[in-house]
Amino acid sequence: MDATTLVTPPYVAGPLRLEPFAAMLLVPARVGDPSTGRAFARPYKDVAARLQRWRERGFVEQDLEPALYLHEYTANGITIRGLVGALDVSRRAIRAEDRAVLPHEGIHPAQADDLAERMAEMGLNPAPILLVHQGSDALRRLTTTIREAEPDRAYNDRSQQQHRLWAITDPSTIDLIEAELASSRALIADGHHRYAAYLRLQQRGLGAGYDLGLAMLVDQGDTPLFLGPIHRTLAGTTLDDLRRAAEALGYRYEEREQSRAVAGLGPSRLAATDGHTWATITLNVPPDLATVEILHHRLLPALPHGPSGVGYHHTVESALDQAAPEHGIAVLMPAPSVDQVMRIADADRLLPEKATSFQPKPSLGVLVRPLGG
Repeated sequence: MDATTLVTPPYVAGPLRLEPFAAMLLVPARVGDPSTGRAFARPYKDVAARLQRWRERGFVEQDLEPALYLHEYTANGITIRGLVGALDVSRRAIRAEDRAVLPHEGIHPAQADDLAERMAEMGLNPAPILLVHQGSDALRRLTTTIREAEPDRAYNDRSQQQHRLWAITDPSTIDLIEAELASSRALIADGHHRYAAYLRLQQRGLGAGYDLGLAMLVDQGDTPLFLGPIHRTLAGTTLDDLRRAAEALGYRYEEREQSRAVAGLGPSRLAATDGHTWATITLNVPPDLATVEILHHRLLPALPHGPSGVGYHHTVESALDQAAPEHGIAVLMPAPSVDQVMRIADADRLLPEKATSFQPKPSLGVLVRPLGG
């Protein structure tokens, strides 16, 4: 299979379940520290030994009692809360109505295989994937009650994220959470390839610990993640190519001043520049489609030349740095809504690669799950 091929990851069947696990936690001074990532780097087979040395130096703590965790973190003024546990990935959904976890982007099989090998060598899930769902009123009342107690851990990490964690060990509370989650469907916000890696590890039949993968489940109706766009650069393409493609499809192409072009960005309008000239393209976007789908499935195939490559950028500044008449153009994208992404995933459709950017993500090292169980 071509390494660039995208495929749909398998679907996990309901009920949606988060199981308690005995967490490994880095001390606050190591969480959010750029150097911490090196502890989880190559050679991966040495990661366990590195973390053991860190434990001996007091940099790593280990909870002995399995727990679900309520994790609240604040970054750049945005507060996110979610339940962290071991996601049950042991069952595959055959029918659409049985799906419990919904991806909205395809995955590269080779990348998922590499991540599975990496986790197997490390013997741990180093960070949770991010899932979002619409929690029930009863679940929100329950998490509110949990937060009325003093957190088990509260600190600011090295990147200035603020963290509060409550370990949930009471069996009756865990049972209530399980009952409220059972009928939920969760959208993968971040971590499609790690999710696919969990499924690959589970298929190996290595034991009960591998039937699970670390996940954080955020109630989008309570503390919503911010959904931002990912902008594009089109190498080997000119604004004239873009104009000709737009006009051939019946879209309106208009050259504008930069400020007006950027201000005109919206659900059915793109802004594009070669670094000198700016334009907007007004698309015909059906209600059931996202703007990024129109770009990739209709506009790009209609280009008379290029693109010879597509670049992805989380900031406008990064995209504009790559725009120049002799190199290519930047296309600034609007963000889809979370509801729209959920509807697309629920309809068993995938968005183009790198269509969404859910923020903020928690710092590495807050909660780590050893695969030994």
